[in-house]
Amino acid sequence: MKFIQLFYTLILLTLFTTSNSLASCPKAIFGKNNPINLEVAATPKAIMEGLMYRTSLAPDSGMIFLFNPPQKVKFWMYHTLIPLDMIFIYNQKVVKISANVPPCKSEVTSDCPTYPSGDGIMVNEVIEVNANYCKDHNVKVGDTVTYKSP
Repeated sequence: MKFIQLFYTLILLTLFTTSNSLASCPKAIFGKNNPINLEVAATPKAIMEGLMYRTSLAPDSGMIFLFNPPQKVKFWMYHTLIPLDMIFIYNQKVVKISANVPPCKSEVTSDCPTYPSGDGIMVNEVIEVNANYCKDHNVKVGDTVTYKSP
């Protein structure tokens, strides 16, 4: 539990004390060697906005959404312009992947599907990456996720 609290503290410190350069971003590593440079969404506003209005996402980069305490979540693609893979993580393990999720083109939020479908899934973090990242890098449910600060 102390590691998780330390991780969140490091991520938040990184968010507020470094530049936006990907070189200074924290990294998530799936399995043995699938690193992803992370932008951090830790506030309610940042979590709500996520990757909205982005027209691209650099290869091997993504956004991490932090939930402390853990909670059940569902994500949508409202005003998200690029397809994504959503990686749902609980206690440093991938528990669900919503792969190649298309943008929602509706201007009505209730018309946008949520991921995963149903009541949601319990997570500590969610990481969004470019569509097909998980397939291309063999990221799968059950994989361990580790984090490195810059």
